[in-house]
Amino acid sequence: MHRLIILASVVVLAASGVNCANSSQRANPANDIFSSPSILAPSASDGAAALVAAASHGGGKGKPGSGSGSPSLALVMSTDLNANGLPNWGDSVTFNVSTTATTEPHVDLTCSENGVVVYGATTGYFASYPWPWTQIMTLSSISWPGGAADCTATLYYFSGAKNAVVASMNFTAYQ
Repeated sequence: MHRLIILASVVVLAASGVNCANSSQRANPANDIFSSPSILAPSASDGAAALVAAASHGGGKGKPGSGSGSPSLALVMSTDLNANGLPNWGDSVTFNVSTTATTEPHVDLTCSENGVVVYGATTGYFASYPWPWTQIMTLSSISWPGGAADCTATLYYFSGAKNAVVASMNFTAYQ
């Protein structure tokens, strides 16, 4: 049941993230925060900058898998609208993940303003994941029209009916 709920959430997220507008219908596609120069992953030619972030091991729901080695979770800028190298509202981010605990790692990203969740996204970071475009997350939502937010990214995998947390990190999405 839990996997069905997550699958439904991912499908809704993917459907809501699809930009159906023809680029000729937009005034200036270069300023469109909902489009990304690369649908699959950032590259050096995109001007993507890696944000170094320390990931803590374990914690949260579930328990880390045995033999999980040294997992890592690092925030990577995909689209940096103001070119400051930091995540801001409207920027797009993705994550570099590494773990030996599973071959199917997932990342859950939740952002809150004053304790109220204003953004949430969950996606898989493995080669056979069926919706790879969801790995690029735009830091905005209907519930988050602007302003700074506190964000938490959690690296996990499915372990039976539970999620086994491998690592997590906190960062601020600035104004």
